[in-house]
Amino acid sequence: VQLVESGGGLVQAGGSLRLSCAASGRTISSYAMGWFRQVPGKEREFVAASSWRASNYADFVKGRFTISRDNALNTVYLQMNNLKPEDTAVYYCAAAASMLSFSSGYWGQGTQVTVSS
Repeated sequence: VQLVESGGGLVQAGGSLRLSCAASGRTISSYAMGWFRQVPGKEREFVAASSWRASNYADFVKGRFTISRDNALNTVYLQMNNLKPEDTAVYYCAAAASMLSFSSGYWGQGTQVTVSS
């Protein structure tokens, strides 16, 4: 599975962005799809994930971010509202057999999100 993220950019605090992750090579309908983020000098952290069963979110994005998928377009999205400066990071898309196996799954190259105060 090849994953390509897009939609990152610079936004003011309180603004919104929608990230997209276009998959190719395999259909995402059989995968758990997730979003992670990383700040330089820190470990990559979980943001949100979606499988056919449910969606999970990190506590720090609950109520602000929404993960969704369009299986027909083979694309997963991350709608980010009420962005905060601490949301600034490189955001990565991942695909895996389950929500517990992203570390051994497929990853995109990332898209930069910068939130100004």
